[in-house]
Amino acid sequence: MATDGPPPKGDSDTSTPAQPTTAQFVQVQESPEFGELRRTYRSFAFPLTIAFIAWYLLYVLLSNYAGDFMGTKLFGNINVAFVFGLGQFVTTFLIAWFYSKFASQKLDPKGAAIKSRMEADL
Repeated sequence: MATDGPPPKGDSDTSTPAQPTTAQFVQVQESPEFGELRRTYRSFAFPLTIAFIAWYLLYVLLSNYAGDFMGTKLFGNINVAFVFGLGQFVTTFLIAWFYSKFASQKLDPKGAAIKSRMEADL
């Protein structure tokens, strides 16, 4: 049943927490600690991204231009192309797992420290 009146005043404070200003964000972004966090992320993400794209392009190029090789049967009806295709899925999940582990050990603690310091300044 809806009413037209305002909601009752309770003990909980529903006001929004204080938000950092643009200047505070810029100050944190320019800090050496934030730069180290970005370097750590980039040193992980860029090489793995390049490696995965190269692996994927190898698969595509071999599929287009090396049909005889990709059609080579390994056992039963399983050929090289099928194994490479499954390898794409496996490497995707391995990279995601590896990133999750890396982020929880290296990135999250640094990000949490920056966040707590920024929230303390409010």
